[in-house]
Amino acid sequence: MTMKKYTAEAIGTFWLTFGGCGSAVIAAGLPNVGIGYLGVALAFGLTVVTMAYAIGHISGCHLNPAVTIGLAAGGRFPVNRIVPYIIAQVVGGIVGGGLLYLIASGKAGFDLSGGFASNGYGEHSPGHYSMFACFLAELVLTAVFLFIIMGATHGKAPVGFAPLAIGFGLTLIHLISIDVTNTSVNPARSTGVAIFAGGWAIQQLWLFWLAPIAGGVIGGMLYRWLSTEPDGVIVGTAPAE
Repeated sequence: MTMKKYTAEAIGTFWLTFGGCGSAVIAAGLPNVGIGYLGVALAFGLTVVTMAYAIGHISGCHLNPAVTIGLAAGGRFPVNRIVPYIIAQVVGGIVGGGLLYLIASGKAGFDLSGGFASNGYGEHSPGHYSMFACFLAELVLTAVFLFIIMGATHGKAPVGFAPLAIGFGLTLIHLISIDVTNTSVNPARSTGVAIFAGGWAIQQLWLFWLAPIAGGVIGGMLYRWLSTEPDGVIVGTAPAE
């Protein structure tokens, strides 16, 4: 049923935001035993791997507006489902960010000055990268992410390995760009924490919608041109209403 697909997308995006951003907010910087950049990158990748196996057959497991739009641009997703998928993803991201805030704020001394895993550029970039550098990184990395997704889910790709390829791809993307933008490549993930961080995180949120979506379209269209053989849409196998 269609509503089940939307619910699956919300749950999956909740898990990505809560698990990935939660690893950054709660576990990354602990003295001596913190997981660091590598741990955070793996956490984001693992959220996608686990949810791809859990809900891929229901909704296609997009978990990301840039992925949904990029798949549509690549001819692998129906245009009339873009908006409800994105709404479900943003709702899931906000719920994930909200639960993370409730848990993280239970620790004495907690405050939002560290950014709450929000994405930023300029002085709010972890490495103080310029707006242009951050935009370019998000654009290119999201394009490559869509390229990986389109290829890994193609009918001629090795069966059953798509979640691993996509999850490892997202892990590598984070290893490249955490220091640049704190890594978005996902507007729903960015929105889910930015609304709780407020201030600069909201003001800079536009870049983390525009760049990933533009990159998703580029990646989807590029793969569609490169591999012209038709293949199935990525909407899961659960029947529509």
